[in-house]
Amino acid sequence: MLHSRSGAPVNKLRLAWKASIPDHVIGVSWAPDGKLLAAAAVSGPVSVLDAGTGKPVHELKGHGFGTAAVAFQPRGTVLATAGQDGKVRLWDAATGAELKALDGGAAWVERVEWNAAGTLLAAAAGKTVRVWDAAGTLVRECPPQAGTVTDIGWRPGADRVTVLGYGAANVYDPASGQLARAFAWKGSPLKLAWSPDGKVLAHGNQDSTVHFWYHDTGADLQMYGYPTKVRELAWDYSSRFLATGGGPMVCIWDCGGPAGPEGTKPQMLEGHEDNLTAVAYQARGYLLASAGADGRVILWQPANKKAPKGGEFRFDGAEAAAVAWSPDDKSLAAGAGDGTVAVLRAG
Repeated sequence: MLHSRSGAPVNKLRLAWKASIPDHVIGVSWAPDGKLLAAAAVSGPVSVLDAGTGKPVHELKGHGFGTAAVAFQPRGTVLATAGQDGKVRLWDAATGAELKALDGGAAWVERVEWNAAGTLLAAAAGKTVRVWDAAGTLVRECPPQAGTVTDIGWRPGADRVTVLGYGAANVYDPASGQLARAFAWKGSPLKLAWSPDGKVLAHGNQDSTVHFWYHDTGADLQMYGYPTKVRELAWDYSSRFLATGGGPMVCIWDCGGPAGPEGTKPQMLEGHEDNLTAVAYQARGYLLASAGADGRVILWQPANKKAPKGGEFRFDGAEAAAVAWSPDDKSLAAGAGDGTVAVLRAG
C-alpha cells in the first residue's frame, strides 16, 4: 500500500495490462494461485490468460449458443463453465483440455458455484439444481423448484447449497438431499449473498428491494427505495457491511448493530453516471470495487465515505460488466461490454 507524506493511505487503480476477447465479457475468474485469469465471452469462447501479462494461454471453445458463467475451482486446477447448450463443462486449466461435459438438466445452465473447499460444484438450469463432486460425479439433484432458479450459493461454514427462485430461498444438504432451511418470501429474488460468517442471507429483488434473513432465527427485514432492480451485492470480510447496487450509487448497509440495518440509513457513495453492474469487496481487506454501465471501475474506501483520488479506471465506449479481486487482494480484474479485459493493480 502506498502512503502520502501525511502518512494517510493512498489507494489507486493502476493499469497492469489490457487484452481482448471475442465478445461482451460475461464473467471473469482467477485461478486460486493467482497465475491465470479466465474470461468468458457471452457468445461462447472462454479465454484463459496469463494473469501477469494478459497473454493468451488457452482459448476454450466454451458453449454453443453462449457461455453464461465461469468459475475456477478453489484450491484446485479445474475450471468450470456453463452455458446455453445445457452443459456444465470441466476444463484442465493447465493444459486447456476438456475433462467432462455434464448434463445440467435443462436447455441452458445459468449459474455454477464451487463450495469453499472446491470439492462440490453446484449448477442451476431452469428449475433444476444439480451438485457434482470435483471429478464430475453426480452427488445430488435438488427437488424441482416452483419457478426458474435465479441464483445459487454455498452457505459459508457448511456444505449446504442455497437455491434462490420465485417465492423462496431454499437451503439443501447435498449429502442427504434434505431441505435444511426454507426462507419463504412472496416475490422475485434475483441475486443472493451470504455474509462470510454464515449468519445472514441477503438477496436483491425484482421489485427494487433488498431482503435480509437471519439464518438461526428466521427473522427477516427488507430495505426499500432503490431506483432499479437489485442484482449487485457484496459483503465485507467482517460480515458487518453489505454493499448493494440497484442504481447509480453504491449503497452500504451497516449490519453490525443489535437490530442489524433496520431503522438505519445507508451510506451512499456517488461517482458513477449510470447504473451499477457489479460490486466486490476484497476478501480480507476494506477496499470495495464497483463497476457501472458508464464504463467506470471505481475503488472505494467506504470508511472514508469517498473514492480515493486516482481510484478510478474507465473503459472507452463500453460498460464495465464484471469485476473480481485476485486471491491476494492486490489486483482487480475487470471485463467490458466490448470484450476488453483489464487487470488493475490496487495500492
